[in-house]
Amino acid sequence: MLNWYVLYTSARAEKQVEQRLKLLAIESFLPMHFSPRRWSDRVKMVEVPLFSSYIFVRTTDSILRTLLTVAGVSRIVFFNAQPAVVSSKEIAAIAKFLTLAKERELVYSIGEEVLIACGPMKDISGKIKKIGKDYFILHLEQLGSTVCISQKQLVKK
Repeated sequence: MLNWYVLYTSARAEKQVEQRLKLLAIESFLPMHFSPRRWSDRVKMVEVPLFSSYIFVRTTDSILRTLLTVAGVSRIVFFNAQPAVVSSKEIAAIAKFLTLAKERELVYSIGEEVLIACGPMKDISGKIKKIGKDYFILHLEQLGSTVCISQKQLVKK
């Protein structure tokens, strides 16, 4: 019987493991989302796994154990001394959540409290004073100052 199981991968090897599983004709699910990443000269939205070092596979118990030989797979995730089984409903719920999150456009309003997600002022909250095309003017009460922040650097509080 086919069940959804969870594999634990080496650090940052999720995408490679997914490709290797596809070559073996193993059904897999690697939930991905976009997250802001900061470099010295810019902030960029990068697609990263929703669950770091985890990938879901739909297979039988006997085939599951052979997947330990796939490069990048560290171990099978166990629960109560058995390989952890994830219901199809839970997999569908994760997929639905990611679809809704991707389609959802954030709407901000003046006076709303937001949190700076990345950059030199990461984790500082402020109130929106002005909304531009790709930027916001925020009043940072903790610092007693007003700053201009890229829209990609903010999250709703």
